[in-house]
Amino acid sequence: EVQFVESGGGLVQAGGSLRLSCAASGFSWDDYQIGWFRQAPGKEREGVSCISPSDGYRYYTDSVKGRFTISSDNAKKTVYLQMNSVIPEDTAVYYCAADRGGTSFWPFGSTYGYEYSGQGIQVTVSS
Repeated sequence: EVQFVESGGGLVQAGGSLRLSCAASGFSWDDYQIGWFRQAPGKEREGVSCISPSDGYRYYTDSVKGRFTISSDNAKKTVYLQMNSVIPEDTAVYYCAADRGGTSFWPFGSTYGYEYSGQGIQVTVSS
C-alpha cells in the first residue's frame, strides 16, 4: 500500500520560510520522481517541484525558482521542500506525489494526474 505522510504546513508571513516533508512508502523509491503539486482556491493544480532520487535531477515551476529547494533523504525515503521568501500567491494545499514519467512530465502531471498522491497539507501565507 502506497502511503505519504506529509507535514510542515501551516501559517507563515510573507517573506518567511517553511519546510514541507513527505515520508513515502509502498513503491520502489528509485524508480520514481517524488515531489509536490499544489492547488489554490479557484485555481488549477500546479506541479511545483520534483526530484529524481536515483540521479538527483530536479524540476521547479518558474514561479518558485530561486525560492524553493527540493531535496531527498533516500535512506529515510523522505522528500523535503524548503520554501523561502514565500509570497501570498504560494497559499495553497500542497500535495506530495510520485510518478515514473520523468522530471519533464511533472508540470503536466497536474493536468493528467500523478500515479500516486497524498492527502495534502495546507500552506497559508499572510501578507
